[in-house]
Amino acid sequence: MHYLSGIDRARRALEGGLRLPAGNLTAAVATSWQRCREYGLNPGAKPRDVVIPFSEVRQRRDGNPLLRRLALAEMHNLYAQIAGSNFLIAFADPDGVILDTISDQHFADSRPGKSIIPGSVWKEADVGTNALGLCLMEKSPIAVYGREHYFTGFGQISCMAAPILNAHGDVVGLIDASCSSAIRQQHTHALVKMAAATVENGLIYQESVEHFIFAFHPRAEYLDTLSSGLIAVSHDGAVASVNRPGQLLLAGLPTINGSHFEALFDGKFSIAIESLMRGGVIRIQDLAGSSVFMVCRQIGSRNSAGPDSVIAGSVRSRPVAIVRQQHDIGFVCQDAHLNHAMAGLAKATQLNMPIHLQGETGTGKELMARYVHNLSGRKGEFVALNCGAVPEALFISEIFGHERGAFTDANRDGSLGLARVADGGSLFLDEVSDIPLASQTSLLRFLDCMEVRPVGGKAGRKVDIQIISATNRDLTEMVANRLFRADLLYRLNAYTVKLPTLRRRQDFAEIVKRLVEDLAPKAAITDAAVERLRKSDWPGNIRQLRGALQRALVRRHMEFIDEDSFDDLSITDHVADEVCDGCRGHPLNEHRCLEIRTAYASSGGNISETARTLGLSRTTVYKHIF
Repeated sequence: MHYLSGIDRARRALEGGLRLPAGNLTAAVATSWQRCREYGLNPGAKPRDVVIPFSEVRQRRDGNPLLRRLALAEMHNLYAQIAGSNFLIAFADPDGVILDTISDQHFADSRPGKSIIPGSVWKEADVGTNALGLCLMEKSPIAVYGREHYFTGFGQISCMAAPILNAHGDVVGLIDASCSSAIRQQHTHALVKMAAATVENGLIYQESVEHFIFAFHPRAEYLDTLSSGLIAVSHDGAVASVNRPGQLLLAGLPTINGSHFEALFDGKFSIAIESLMRGGVIRIQDLAGSSVFMVCRQIGSRNSAGPDSVIAGSVRSRPVAIVRQQHDIGFVCQDAHLNHAMAGLAKATQLNMPIHLQGETGTGKELMARYVHNLSGRKGEFVALNCGAVPEALFISEIFGHERGAFTDANRDGSLGLARVADGGSLFLDEVSDIPLASQTSLLRFLDCMEVRPVGGKAGRKVDIQIISATNRDLTEMVANRLFRADLLYRLNAYTVKLPTLRRRQDFAEIVKRLVEDLAPKAAITDAAVERLRKSDWPGNIRQLRGALQRALVRRHMEFIDEDSFDDLSITDHVADEVCDGCRGHPLNEHRCLEIRTAYASSGGNISETARTLGLSRTTVYKHIF
């Protein structure tokens, strides 16, 4: 007899319209399934796409900018902790509307990922059992794994959501992590709950800058953890807010806004303050008879002008640890074409073949050159020379050195030359197309014999060098125009790597996130911001992108970057040029895809207008555009 698991039995009953078997689902999920049946939802049907206009998303974001800022910081921290795990992190408002996402590109490109976008609504009545919708109902952390989702179409993902509550216990937002349902992510569920708790504590700090904030817990070693209670108290002892752990520790006592410190703890407020201001940990009893340890985390100022005036304990200073993979090579390289071009680099360096790098300005040629040097395992120096920055008369002496008095204005002590400095290492000839024609013959002779003879010298010396060259010009065309020697080109391009332009990089999103990590490790960047950046031409490539991100970080005070951070950036849509990856190779799909992408480009990049024009949902348009 074939064995059915608990979820198999539950799904069979659900999809067959039968009574749900007891004990096969968590109580929350079972109750949710029953509600969904009462809504009249068909589990085998396709759930409705409910997406509000983006103008309304902006209004909702502006409704609580402090909450959004704190949430984005925690989303960034959470993403850094689970990076590389095919996840999407979302922030939603109390109506279940997604306001921001930060995601792994692989998941963002998947079908589930394209349905979790800013503006999409995840209420249970519309999309069935899901972590966000159920979290809103339960007001507590919820995980919905794979086929626990009501709709069969969501069976391939798992979602973990936690509510963000204000001091009155109202849900003001939610944080959700969604991933493939291949494995249960209990660890991630715990991280999501911690992120929500950190945002709640952050709200207390930021909204109570004029108050004392005390941390308390029955065990002193827990005072620096998220399980400790936080209580914000005015200079007169009036309670402004208490976090969730604090309310649990003070259960049965009046923790509501406006109650007094002395209605919660045994002893005079003035005496407790005097002891706490000495900077130590005190022991105090609450009025229920429990003993707790207490410490002051913030000294409120009566004249406080904002968050920056907080003396201690502000979450703004909490560092975000960026986790990078152990095999990090120093730059992002998840583009299939670039990986293919780099496949033989290790073997080429073992054979000491000259490596030639070709790519537009700003595509990362020097980074690649340093990678080649590291790949070679050479212990000598990496020596770089910008060939276009050296006067023609001094080019040969710059590379090969010169003897004392070899020419007018020569260094009186002579010079070794860069080739000898690079002996045992690598010599990087950047902008090799700018080497003067007269000097190309000497360089060619050197590459043939690897022997250095300084200007004005008679004796030569053998060197062992990995030659790396780079240019942003077409050397073959220069050869045809007799601006570059053909035989020199054949010596330099023994192994050539063509670096794609930024606008053609398949790993564009990863490049953006890596640059943000390098520029401001505490700053978050949303998926919507990445997609806006993707639409620019980027003639200056990665160098230009870095500058755009620096300006955005300055404007946003290095806290977060969203799509509104680039109002000064020229955006050019290329979406009508070709079909999306999912439709390529399928003629009928390609025709429909081109229609959607052309309409999107004609609308000036307006998803809502494109959807109205073609009679489609916003989610369908989004799937073909991004």
